[in-house]
Amino acid sequence: MRFHVLTLFPEMVLDGLNTSIIGRAIQSGKIGLEAVNIRDFATNKHMKVDDYPYGGGAGMVMQAEPVYLAYQSVAERISVIAETSKKPRVVYLTPQGSVFNQRMAEDLSKEEDLIFLCGHYEGIDERVLEMIVTDHVSIGDYVLTGGELPAMVMIDTISRLVEGVLHNDDSARYESFAENRLEYPQYTRPEEFMGRKVPEVLLSGNHAKIAEWREEESLKRTRERRPDLL
Repeated sequence: MRFHVLTLFPEMVLDGLNTSIIGRAIQSGKIGLEAVNIRDFATNKHMKVDDYPYGGGAGMVMQAEPVYLAYQSVAERISVIAETSKKPRVVYLTPQGSVFNQRMAEDLSKEEDLIFLCGHYEGIDERVLEMIVTDHVSIGDYVLTGGELPAMVMIDTISRLVEGVLHNDDSARYESFAENRLEYPQYTRPEEFMGRKVPEVLLSGNHAKIAEWREEESLKRTRERRPDLL
């Protein structure tokens, strides 16, 4: 799977994702990541990519042309690599979008290529959004300074669902939200910490009993913390 991020701050994206599990997946070729600098597609002397909004108002708006040219450069390469004329899926990170969740991550993980469009300032000229965006997505009901952090959150979540990214592919199946439930509690050595002991069933070696305990604890935790999931 290949991720393409259209951004004004490519270093932020690359530095944030080239570490830990996702960094190793990039290095091993299980996923691909590129950050395309929208400013490289500005056609003016000062590499300016924003201007004042028509109708007045605070702040600046990103111009349509550099965004479109950045998108076009990626879409053309995808078309050659994938040998298809199919329009790539483009995710625009915006507080006006549908709220990201695990089900959406599973859907997006089925794509060979995903383009993420990161806005800044007061947003992006609506005309180019109408032309290229397929999905408007938010990571929560709050406003950030740009789309880079949401893009990184989504790429991390989606990458975990790509085969071979996790050392144990079953991990993604049993984590929180995998079946609209929160994950059961986890414990490791020592068996006792400051008077608190690991539940006896986990030390029993009885896998049927352990599975039953985990199922019960998963339901209990979901009822207590996220009853809306049930």
